[in-house]
Amino acid sequence: MLPHPFSYHRPESLDEAFELFDRYDGDATFYAGGTELLLALKARVLRYGHLIDLKRIPGLSSVREEGEHVVIGALSSHYRLSTDPVVRRHLPAYAALSDNVANIRVRVSGTIGGNLCFAEPHADPPALLAAMGASVVLQSGEAYRQIAVGEFIESEFTTARADREIMTEIRVPRPPADAKFVFKSFGHLERPAVSVAAGYCPSEQGERFRLWVGAIAERPLRLVDVERALDEAGSAELEDVLETAAARAAEELPALSDLHGGADYKRALAQTFICRAVRELIMRERP
Repeated sequence: MLPHPFSYHRPESLDEAFELFDRYDGDATFYAGGTELLLALKARVLRYGHLIDLKRIPGLSSVREEGEHVVIGALSSHYRLSTDPVVRRHLPAYAALSDNVANIRVRVSGTIGGNLCFAEPHADPPALLAAMGASVVLQSGEAYRQIAVGEFIESEFTTARADREIMTEIRVPRPPADAKFVFKSFGHLERPAVSVAAGYCPSEQGERFRLWVGAIAERPLRLVDVERALDEAGSAELEDVLETAAARAAEELPALSDLHGGADYKRALAQTFICRAVRELIMRERP
């Protein structure tokens, strides 16, 4: 099926992009990589008379270090992030995730900003970015605001972004030298049925573990009870605590049955990958 006819605009500045959006208010949307949006337009789930392509706007695809953060332009492609030296040095787990997103076509053309803004529940990046403490920057004219990734995605295909706002960058705190992150996922349709992002920061006081699960519900979920149980456990009892806490957390997850699997199947996967992710973090600490 072909999409409804639309006009295509290629502004060269944010001001021009906002001017176009205001001119066609109610019938325009911003366009990044298009890997998600074009599918929705072809299926006629969405309909717009005007697409405003942001790719010519300078600075939206840069990656840089800024103080204690790695700052990623929202139009950076997954492929760019899998090979960028700054990302590979400071966020190696995210570089590895980017190298396994969907397929090579999506990795080359799809962008991190478009992925987050579309909020498809089975996307790879949100859970790991949330575990890393990342936030997104949204701009509307001269106004800016910053929102944690874990709060930005509100539900299936729904985010905190207003229609006129453009995501300009993702800010990821540079992890401590002893911090480690892993991302585990399983799926059979180029999207994960379940994903688990885990982090371990030995130098942190009290809150060393970070655990988020993705793809299982309408938005990424933080496993606070598992984090607390692991933080309070001694090294000798960590394995037993992990098994018990993972089983309890998986049982309570609001899993959705869909073409990626039934709810009980996803809960079982979540339990397995919570344990695998944490064990990998722990093993990295052992000689």
